[in-house]
Amino acid sequence: MSASSNQAETVAEPQFVFRSNSEIAVHVSSLDKAEHFYGEILGFRLVAKTGRQLEFDTGKLRLYVNLDSRPMTSFIPSFDVADREAAREYLEGAGCKPVHINTHPGLYYIRDPFGLLFDVVERKPEAGSSITP
Repeated sequence: MSASSNQAETVAEPQFVFRSNSEIAVHVSSLDKAEHFYGEILGFRLVAKTGRQLEFDTGKLRLYVNLDSRPMTSFIPSFDVADREAAREYLEGAGCKPVHINTHPGLYYIRDPFGLLFDVVERKPEAGSSITP
């Protein structure tokens, strides 16, 4: 047996499986301006609106526009997991840091060890797919 095949056998299976979804979030200081820009200028269809969030159907992606007095300057990728609290503990054990942002139940933001921000959402797997190990 070669050294490389021996190394492959010793690699542990990940404790959690993270699957990207078709959602992106942005944070803005004005929902009115965002609704005008994303809805009227870009032509995205507004599918839900609250006092703190707009949800647009953009085609391949669902765009969530969140009201935030300290807007972030980047898109935020989103990952689905079967158990968000267990995944959070796992990620924190791997060097990730939770980010406390006023958000909705079932979702949290986290920074990876490189400082990149993403969110984690607890969702039941779709038929024929799995988000559990």
